[in-house]
Amino acid sequence: MASVSREQPVAGHRERLLAGAVSCLQEKGYAATTVRDLVAASGTNMASIGYHFGGKEALLHEALEECFRLWTARVEQAVFASEDDDADMAGALARGLTALLEVFKESRPLLIAFVEAFPPAARSEALRARLAAAYAESRASGVAMVRRVSERTGRLPPFDPEVFVTVMMAVQDGLILQWLIDPDNTPEASQVLAVFAALPEMTGGAR
Repeated sequence: MASVSREQPVAGHRERLLAGAVSCLQEKGYAATTVRDLVAASGTNMASIGYHFGGKEALLHEALEECFRLWTARVEQAVFASEDDDADMAGALARGLTALLEVFKESRPLLIAFVEAFPPAARSEALRARLAAAYAESRASGVAMVRRVSERTGRLPPFDPEVFVTVMMAVQDGLILQWLIDPDNTPEASQVLAVFAALPEMTGGAR
């Protein structure tokens, strides 16, 4: 076995490792990323991974959380594309959903990494906690978006914002799974929105 350096990694290695891990997840996915990939992508060394994160798995787990943040930030940027656009809840939802589906086409390996993380999470309390924290952070960001739009319109949404965001996250996850298996038959954002618009009539306006 090769010897491991006992020298402390220089400042900045942690950030470089995390950025490199995000890049690897986006390009290779969760299961296919190796320690050598992480070292090459970050320009660091194997000792840095253990020193800063305790191992490859912990680094990848934190990188998954960072991917959630990047994803949420992209949706938020689309929702609030301009000051004029903020004044319409339906328009904000349309822009956010469209941005979400656009990410699918650009980040297939990242979506695969997201799906690959679930089976080991069923057996790993640490990974399960990481994913739960990532969902909680994304949910909080979504709720903040809903409230921001409500403040600008001066109208409260006819639903609990946290429940709404949780449902939208479930829709997102389902679309990811379907898109990875059968992208040609995965609904477009406009089709999903049309279904949402028809729900009050279908349910008789039930609350």
